[in-house]
Amino acid sequence: MTISTELRIPDSKLAREITELVRDTESDLLFHHSSRVYHFAAYAGKHRGLSFDPELLYAGAMFHDMGLTDAYSSHDKRFEVDGANAAADFLRARGIAVTDVNKVWTAIALHTTPGVPEFMDPVIALVTTGVEMDVLGIGYDNFPAEERERIVRAHPRSERFKEDIIQAFYNGIKHKPATTFGNVKADVLADKDPSFQRINFCSIIRNSAWRG
Repeated sequence: MTISTELRIPDSKLAREITELVRDTESDLLFHHSSRVYHFAAYAGKHRGLSFDPELLYAGAMFHDMGLTDAYSSHDKRFEVDGANAAADFLRARGIAVTDVNKVWTAIALHTTPGVPEFMDPVIALVTTGVEMDVLGIGYDNFPAEERERIVRAHPRSERFKEDIIQAFYNGIKHKPATTFGNVKADVLADKDPSFQRINFCSIIRNSAWRG
């Protein structure tokens, strides 16, 4: 599962256990997406000269969508919190320090909250970077084609990835619509400014630089 001679999945018992659990729990779509998130995040961290713990970054990336699975989805919490709780339980059971558990929890809980993680610890910031790159194509041109191709060869994107990932989000949240309450500022603008147009997440996915 090595992507290059310089960046690879952490060679540790913890990382192997994470891989095994996520592989056994998530669909191929989500597993390969989460794996790409890690590699894009790690590359971004390297390019920016950031210091981060690869194991914690791997945990954040691999668990970030676990809340979309039947095994870890609650009936009343945001899927991000479900995934964060799953990661925290997993890490605590293996004796990981509380501060590190909290770091991973926050990285997962905030990965759909743009404009905040980038100012936080590198693990938190980079999980969001990886997600935004793989799903929305944000920063696409900052990754050399060779890097993108290595990652996609190791963890392929389906031909219909954009539609498939939207469907996966829908399947994971349709039973708890109240948890989608989000950015109240957009609600205020929509209420007061007739010219305001909401940014549509699905449209960004479909119009991203990625093919498929």
